[in-house]
Amino acid sequence: MKAAVLTQSNQPLVIQDIEIEEPRPREVLVQIHHCGICHSDLSIFDLGGAGQLPVILGHEAAGVIESVGSDVTSVTPGDKVLLTPLAPCGHCYWCSRAEPTGCSQAQSFTSGLRPDGTSPFSNNGSCVHRGLGVAGFSEKTIVPESGVVKLASDTPLDIACVIGCAVQTGVGAVLNSAKVEVGSTVLVTGLGGIGISIVQGARIAGAGKIIVSDPVAERREAAIHFGATHSIDPTQDEVVPKVLEETELIGVDYAFEAAGVASLVDTCINASRIGGTTIIVGADVSLSTVPILPVAIATMGKKIIGTLLGDCHPQRDIPKFVNLWKSGQLDLEGMISHRVKLSEINSGFENVRKTNGIRTVVQVGA
Repeated sequence: MKAAVLTQSNQPLVIQDIEIEEPRPREVLVQIHHCGICHSDLSIFDLGGAGQLPVILGHEAAGVIESVGSDVTSVTPGDKVLLTPLAPCGHCYWCSRAEPTGCSQAQSFTSGLRPDGTSPFSNNGSCVHRGLGVAGFSEKTIVPESGVVKLASDTPLDIACVIGCAVQTGVGAVLNSAKVEVGSTVLVTGLGGIGISIVQGARIAGAGKIIVSDPVAERREAAIHFGATHSIDPTQDEVVPKVLEETELIGVDYAFEAAGVASLVDTCINASRIGGTTIIVGADVSLSTVPILPVAIATMGKKIIGTLLGDCHPQRDIPKFVNLWKSGQLDLEGMISHRVKLSEINSGFENVRKTNGIRTVVQVGA
């Protein structure tokens, strides 16, 4: 099969012929049709593969089951499926507590390998890593059965793929992690695919005021389409005073940091009300730190929480998000601003780097 492979640090992805194993027990072989490019893919790229070279990136994918290993019962060859980067085992400490993103099998997405340290991919006998648990920038991939969710046969895969990361992370952060209530006030900093999904999640949750901030004018305008009620240009105005102005000096109930910029966590904390919650959704791969004054947090009762993939359970939440899309409550089509072929994938990465549009989707296969 062909795949876009990061082979060297600071070098473009290379289309290569890669060998792929047959699926093991409780694994499935998926023909990838479409895969979105997430900022996390760019982060791994900029980190030189994060110790996983060579690696096939891409984790926001949809495709069709080609074959299944033994003991697979939920899907059969020919089924359309959405893939998820965190595939829970279903029976560990975290899974038994309905916290599947903490599952050790799911957490193996950070290594680019199966939990046993192997990869289903190789090139002339050498290991090729399964980036971020999926390896969606390849014509085929192998993932655990729990890493796919069956879709209706009439589901367009080029549209549904964005649920895999952006929507699970953003909408999930609102509905699962923060549990935003009707009438709440919300701030979203950063309006890429995840930030826009947070805006949509806040609208679906019935938030009364959704304030957004992003330096890119086109993204702020798009956010209004997706449900934002107020926008701030951080290059012209300081975010915290503007938020306080919009909330009658109270601050917001929920502040979401979706850009992966550590300094914006501080902005969110200061923009949240007494007793308010800051939700860290973006990951700052520069490992920057944020100064926090514990006495201020304690005396004002402010809360800071993190979320991974929106605390989603794929088998529960992906069908929910598909139904929200079908009912017109969740706009997936509007999130897709660019489409490229697998051979053009490096131009897609440039879209992400230059903050062009919201989501670039790669046509990988049929």
